[in-house]
Amino acid sequence: MRLGVVILPELRRAELESVWRRAEALGFDHAFTYDHLAWRALRDSTWYAAVPTLAAAALVTSRIRLGTLVASPNFRHPVPFARELIALDELSGGRFTLGIGAGGLGWDATILGHAAWSPRERADRFAEFVTLTDLLLRQPKTTWAGRYYAADEARSFPGCVQQPRLPFAIAATGPRGMRLAAELGEAWVTTGDRSREGLSPADGAAAVRGQIGRLEEACGAAGRDPGGLGRMVLTGVALRAGLDSAEAFRDALGRYAEAGVTDFVVHWPRPAEPHAGDLAHFERVIATVRGA
Repeated sequence: MRLGVVILPELRRAELESVWRRAEALGFDHAFTYDHLAWRALRDSTWYAAVPTLAAAALVTSRIRLGTLVASPNFRHPVPFARELIALDELSGGRFTLGIGAGGLGWDATILGHAAWSPRERADRFAEFVTLTDLLLRQPKTTWAGRYYAADEARSFPGCVQQPRLPFAIAATGPRGMRLAAELGEAWVTTGDRSREGLSPADGAAAVRGQIGRLEEACGAAGRDPGGLGRMVLTGVALRAGLDSAEAFRDALGRYAEAGVTDFVVHWPRPAEPHAGDLAHFERVIATVRGA
């Protein structure tokens, strides 16, 4: 089981350097940040952009994989975003993973001054966004047109460090999104059943096991071996991480591994909600389980 952590993009430079380095020293396999322009109760608090945050993290770490969890089409276009992704892959020395999802209905959905998209339009845009981003990162020049996104002779030199492109971790719970993950993803991401918040590791693993069954069906329809697709769980809202003790955390990891999960992601504790926690306790649990 690979272990990841989400570090919110709210840290000033000195603290950013120490926290991302500490995440690497604790033995995490991945470290991610959110990709929002404004987020929930922290809308009026310190909040930095994801891309420069990850660029800084890339320059102060050397082993840990870095990424978004997750980026969305809410305020992005594939052409300029692909340029940023290529730069992040270079700065990290080929350690970048693009976590990407369809986006939600929070501040980001209307921050550019338009009405929130319908579920159908959001799904259609997501499919186009991922398809075009995939092409832009794989080939030196791209001309492509969909209903919502297009590229005209877009250049992508020098391309990604990771070939044929950096990996996609595609967040999806519905049939269309799961098909997209099966077709273009190196990993699939779930936050569980968002209609049921705070599930214990036992109940959460059972819920995710059902989702993985549907994902495997999507892989079958796409002609893909599901064993080659990573399955990442992001805890924190719908799913409790089980960080009460090292023993509880080992039990949580074991339950999710039995359900077929390959990557388990927790949140770096903050002094206040959301994701409040005692940092010393968190570090002891992670260090004990990871042997750091």
